[in-house]
Amino acid sequence: MDGYNAFMLVATLLVLMMTTPALALFYGGMTRSKSVLNMMMMSYVAMAIVGIVWVLWGYSMVFGGDGTFFASPFTNFGLNDLGYDGYTFMMFQLTFAVITTALISGAIADRVKFSAWVVFVPLWATLSYFPLAHMVFSCTDDSLICGVIGAQDYAGGTAVHINAGVAGLVLALVVGKRLGWPKDKTRPHNLTLTMLGAALLWVGWYGFNVGSLIFVDDFDASDQFLAETGLTFANTTLATMAAIIGWLLVEKVLHGKATTLGAASGIVAGLVAITPAAGAVNIVGALAIGLVAGAVCAWAVSLKFKLGFDDSLDVVGVHLVGGIIGTVMIGLVSVTAPAGSNVAGGAVDGLFYGGGLESLVAQVLGVLVAIAWSGIATLVIALAIKFTIGWRVSDEAEIDGIDLAEHGESAYDLHTGIGGGVKSGVVAGATGAAREGVKA
Repeated sequence: MDGYNAFMLVATLLVLMMTTPALALFYGGMTRSKSVLNMMMMSYVAMAIVGIVWVLWGYSMVFGGDGTFFASPFTNFGLNDLGYDGYTFMMFQLTFAVITTALISGAIADRVKFSAWVVFVPLWATLSYFPLAHMVFSCTDDSLICGVIGAQDYAGGTAVHINAGVAGLVLALVVGKRLGWPKDKTRPHNLTLTMLGAALLWVGWYGFNVGSLIFVDDFDASDQFLAETGLTFANTTLATMAAIIGWLLVEKVLHGKATTLGAASGIVAGLVAITPAAGAVNIVGALAIGLVAGAVCAWAVSLKFKLGFDDSLDVVGVHLVGGIIGTVMIGLVSVTAPAGSNVAGGAVDGLFYGGGLESLVAQVLGVLVAIAWSGIATLVIALAIKFTIGWRVSDEAEIDGIDLAEHGESAYDLHTGIGGGVKSGVVAGATGAAREGVKA
């Protein structure tokens, strides 16, 4: 068990890195230069707030006992009665709660009050993430998605990505569009930060997926542990590679260019899609999931312009769509391990492996439950904030820069050295954007 504990501590550290700095860099580079600090702060403060509410009542709501929708928040309130041997698992699951909440921020970049986000974070974690995490990760006969419905979700396609994606869509609709959108196009102000963030997300995701193997006391670690960790590691890698290809192919066909932003987005789309399926499919299944996710998500991100919702950083197109693809495709390509072997595999065979429609139906039902729960919970919270403290910064603050208005800071302060200066918040790369008629 000492070796397994060390393995889980490393996995926990990798997932912690996924929020800060990885997601903060990924999102920060995609925003305008005058809102990059605010974007990164939304990830950092989500980590701080969700971590605290997790240890107070979140862990108890998820793992504090049986319950169809959630467990009692009082059973392990403040980690009461949690043995020291449970702290590593508790911290691993804390990182999931943190990044799921932080993911939502990309849908409302450039236009919301920091105070509104601070209020939203603990409420959403409590009403949406903790219940869905219980339904998926606290896998008892009573838990809805895993137990009653029987859907497979290895590391959070429903509880994490569909949950965050639906929340992002609801907030984008309630908060409203950025000033001038979509007429005034906005481009990422620093793709170098975004590419770096994507690379760090990829590395951190090995903790996310491979670490989701749960070690029980009667588990013979030697062969099966090696088989399952090796499979999830390979599936995570190869699905992501296939997603990059899928995204770039569609991008080239639709827009004539294969872009670095497309490659970074393809990385995330592949990682999202393989998350629920990492331990349930073989290599061919992983490649299929990644290729489909990359291609479909590349097409889906443009839907916001046709449907009229301002999802600033494509949370809906990548996390919601990618999460649905990965979760549903389990019903097609899940495959069980051969009897008597030490090869890892899914709980049941999918449709393409002779399993019939049972698994596919369960996966679709799991998706629908996650969409409904997250949509209703997020809408209630979003409307409550809208009609009390309000979501939006002033028009002037949005135009001048949310970093200065909300934090009194600027990410970039460039001086000419000859008595003049460049206005705070303008970056060197903005000149190229301006040349194309794009606001920085």
